Amino acid sequence: MSPAALLRALPLAALLLLGPARAFRQARRPNVVLILTDDQDVCLGGMTPLKKTNTLIAQMGITFVNAYVPSALCCPSRASILTGKYPHNHHVVNNTLEGNCSSKLWQKIQEPYTFPALLKAMCGYQTFFAGKYLNEYGAEDAGGVGHVPPGWSFWYALEKNSKYYNYTLSVNGKARRHGENYSVDYLTDVLANMSLDFLEYKSNFEPFFMMIATPAPHSPWTPAPQYTKSFQNVSAPRNSNFNIHGKNKHWLIRQAKTPMSNSSIQFLDDAYRKRWQTLLSVDDLVEKLVKKLEVNGELDNTYIFYTSDNGFHTGQFSLPIDKRQLYEFDIKVPLLVRGPGIKPNQTNKMLVANIDLGPTILDIAGYDLNKTQMDGMSLLPLLRGDKNVTWRSDFLVEYQGEGYNGSDPTCPGLGPGVTVFVEVYNLTADPHQINNIAKTIDQEILEKMNYRLMMLQSCSGATCRTPGVFDPGYRFDPRLMFSNHGLRARRFSAQFLEGP
Repeated sequence: MSPAALLRALPLAALLLLGPARAFRQARRPNVVLILTDDQDVCLGGMTPLKKTNTLIAQMGITFVNAYVPSALCCPSRASILTGKYPHNHHVVNNTLEGNCSSKLWQKIQEPYTFPALLKAMCGYQTFFAGKYLNEYGAEDAGGVGHVPPGWSFWYALEKNSKYYNYTLSVNGKARRHGENYSVDYLTDVLANMSLDFLEYKSNFEPFFMMIATPAPHSPWTPAPQYTKSFQNVSAPRNSNFNIHGKNKHWLIRQAKTPMSNSSIQFLDDAYRKRWQTLLSVDDLVEKLVKKLEVNGELDNTYIFYTSDNGFHTGQFSLPIDKRQLYEFDIKVPLLVRGPGIKPNQTNKMLVANIDLGPTILDIAGYDLNKTQMDGMSLLPLLRGDKNVTWRSDFLVEYQGEGYNGSDPTCPGLGPGVTVFVEVYNLTADPHQINNIAKTIDQEILEKMNYRLMMLQSCSGATCRTPGVFDPGYRFDPRLMFSNHGLRARRFSAQFLEGP
């Protein structure tokens, strides 16, 4: 597997919240709401349609401008959010049951230790889930929709992958089928209404955690009827990396046809508009949720996180629409947070990742993070504005391919004549990652970066949280990256560009 941009050395930053709640709630631990979108980029204007969300969350709190995912794919990324772990530790490697996506093994080994399970069992939180969980949730071979993961007081989970109509929900383990009547079936609105119902009828004697996972803007990009005419003059951004050959990049990128055909460009422009249209219903959901919290008198004691499971690309390096790649447009996501004690309208540059969400939320709830095996770091000290905080200087991005269990003669495993392909980018001078400088930077720097990459690939728990410390005597052997992982390397390259 190419380490292309696997290691990112970026400026760091993050901030969160803690502060006095209203007098009648001072004894109550803070509530937490996590809103998770599906395939929403930040590099290509993905936040632009969300005017209400910007006003109600970003302008009232913090926008993290360097927030990333450890795998640019739905199921591994969502598993990282839930467990606070890198994919090599939670072992969800792709969107298939064979890749451990909502499998029996996942249910046995990881689900009992997710942060919502700890919130409910150890911190006394009432917990609510609505929306897309993991791509293979509800699969017959994994218990069907009757399986309700530990840790959820209220469970309204979508069977399988994102849809907007004609889907099945697991309502606390019972199947509920929805059709195609907008007023009662449009999934984003259904999730909004379920969330409002929870806030209306929940217990007032316990803090709560809500996770709302919308289908938008994932394909099939079905907007609500009132938004089908929106953004008619919008097209996919023509950034400097749009519709160009990915020279000096790994071989999968170089396979893309350049220039793209007119029909391909028209298709991705249409998809881009529809993605924005679907997000308008998410914007409505956020507005309804914030207003309900305010009416209930709970907004001042509630942290609201808004993020996505991965980014997206629409024609960059002539790639068709998808994710999975190790470039900024696929691994960088929006992350907005408001809550008690957070100053309004802040922008933060800390290097944060979605493996930090679980530890942060547990920290907010008062749980001892030393009792977990999480790889992420709590953002709470940064959110408090603590000074002299030791923070990460790099992080890991992983991808092992999609559901293929054999070798491919056109894609050889690492062996004689086959070498690792390295990509390095200066994001300050080259934000669109056009020029691979791996062959021109100082060899010692490259070896130090590779050393960190090797460390992070095998890290676990506290060893994933160390700042970048290099051994000057280390000499990098790229073959070690795939020791005992030849099959995984072949799987990675065989289906890298295919959609879910």
